[in-house]
Amino acid sequence: MHHTTFANQYELGYAGEASAISFYEQAGYELLAHRARCRSGELDLILLAPDGAVVCVEVKTRRSTSFGGAEAVTSKKLATMRRCAAEWLAGHEHDYREVRFDVVEALFDGTEFHLQRYQGAEDGAC
Repeated sequence: MHHTTFANQYELGYAGEASAISFYEQAGYELLAHRARCRSGELDLILLAPDGAVVCVEVKTRRSTSFGGAEAVTSKKLATMRRCAAEWLAGHEHDYREVRFDVVEALFDGTEFHLQRYQGAEDGAC
């Protein structure tokens, strides 16, 4: 996915999330929500996996590796993601078999995004 320079971190983050959405959709996932807000925070992406699992994704977008990426998702952040997921699921009637938490690191090199996905990041060990 090609992009020009981004004026600010918000635009960069949004473009990183869009790149992650495209990545998941190409793998057969269906986007259920983007930037889903809840009382305790926000989930960047909520997707339905081909196997029926609900996947909550935190996208960490960076211009360089010097500020950290996936490792910035702490156990505290994962706890917030769990609370938000529980809230979101309570408001959406479906027969979800499993819930998984992924972290995607989206590194923008000035021309395109390079994505690294960490599946099942429940332990905070990205």
